[in-house]
Amino acid sequence: MYYQNILILNLKHLYQILKEIESDLNFKVYDISDSKILKKKLVEFNNPIVFTNKKIDLECNQFLFQKYPIKIINLIEKLNIHSLKSEYNKKSEILIGKYSININSREILFDSKVLKLTEKEINILLFLSKSNEPVGIKRLQSQVWGYGSKLETHTVETHIYRLRKKIFNTFGDDSFILSNDNGYKIN
Repeated sequence: MYYQNILILNLKHLYQILKEIESDLNFKVYDISDSKILKKKLVEFNNPIVFTNKKIDLECNQFLFQKYPIKIINLIEKLNIHSLKSEYNKKSEILIGKYSININSREILFDSKVLKLTEKEINILLFLSKSNEPVGIKRLQSQVWGYGSKLETHTVETHIYRLRKKIFNTFGDDSFILSNDNGYKIN
């Protein structure tokens, strides 16, 4: 599985070098010969990296290579930095219903109101948001807390009670996390 797409415009040697190591670095390399194809690929891929030796006026992450030769270690360092920035930005805004969750700052936002959450509260919301069906207490214990199924505890109920109370106090929303006999669900 590839995590990042790299588009190389008119740099054949760089394409050949990166093509040899693409599987080791989890990226997919494309050799692009003209700007029209580049524009199509920019629409097709989400946030690709573009390597070129000329300035292009497009909304993308581009690395200009005007000094040669470039050390491969410097190139890999640039790719890693870009990858880390992309991963950080992905975690900056996750939409769950009408709320925006920023994992990096551990905040939930709606209508210019901000609520600080704990890491566990964020994990609960993210886990519940991935399920279309209510999630039972035992499943939350094992998946969010890592507890075994034989453990008897009210930890899940207590955390969700406090989280619902915080959300209600800040946003006035008492139906964001619903509960029934089968478990908890994001509305």
